[in-house]
Amino acid sequence: MRRHLYGLATSYRRTLSIAKDKAIAKFRSADVSIFHEFSPPPGGGGHQFLRTVWGEFERRGLRVENNTISATTRACLYNSFNFDFDRLQQLHREGCRMVHRVDGPIGVYRGLDDGSDRYIWQINQELADATIFQSQYSLHKHLELGLKFKSPSVIMNATNPPIFHPHGRIAFDRNRKIRLISTSWSDNPNKGASAYKWLEEHLDWERFEYTFVGRSPIQFDQIQMLPPVLPEHLAELRRQHDIYITASRHECCSNSLLEALSCGLPAIYVKSGSNAEIVGKAGFGFESPEEIPALLNQLVDEYEYRQGQIAIPTIEEVVDRYLAIMGFN
Repeated sequence: MRRHLYGLATSYRRTLSIAKDKAIAKFRSADVSIFHEFSPPPGGGGHQFLRTVWGEFERRGLRVENNTISATTRACLYNSFNFDFDRLQQLHREGCRMVHRVDGPIGVYRGLDDGSDRYIWQINQELADATIFQSQYSLHKHLELGLKFKSPSVIMNATNPPIFHPHGRIAFDRNRKIRLISTSWSDNPNKGASAYKWLEEHLDWERFEYTFVGRSPIQFDQIQMLPPVLPEHLAELRRQHDIYITASRHECCSNSLLEALSCGLPAIYVKSGSNAEIVGKAGFGFESPEEIPALLNQLVDEYEYRQGQIAIPTIEEVVDRYLAIMGFN
């Protein structure tokens, strides 16, 4: 009974909060709304990317609000399903262009269809004027599942340039140990920990050293393990390494991979999800861990050329395309 009353009280407070926001909307001024529940850093790539987009909006003189829609708001960017949909439904109004940023498919990534992807599709069908996918992989994988979204476009993510950049990185030198690095904020098995463990057991430790930053369900013995760190520290760590390795599968658009490339690291990546789209000619893909040692040898041999092939969009280019879809021409 007490739990039921607590639930009713919480629901009542939430209803009052939404009603209050609707009542004062005409007195607020904003240009863009971002509907997303942010978590403090260090956190997932989605939080970091949207903070960077927010900052670029403001740099261009746009007034940004979070989880509200004001009378002057011209467009709302709502992210996947990481927000209060009931709130968005009730605050939505005519004249505010609704743009839905979609990731996943989540069921493919998690290895379990819990209904999330269809729920995201339903959110899209109800409110969206346009949809932004983060990779061709994500768009086509949703279509394979029979999920067609409103007016889709593909715009890759970008990183925060004051943090993730190659300036001041260590000089590459074949006469010292080659420094490898991998990162993951999740202990999901699809993040590739088993591949890193295989590599640990077969790596030539006279030639390489290896750092893993983040969370892993598997403990490493020779790979140096570091806990999750703030973006600024992570960027510094990457600039102290030579090659990024990712075995993370079914990635919609790996921000960790983009950040590593932004810091000047060519990559060895598993052939899954959007990894090949992101890396292009700046590295090599593998299907099984047994291929990695030979690919590392090739990447070391071709290092300068492959590093020179890093070609990822800037945040300015990405926000240009976002704003065009949001109606800011």
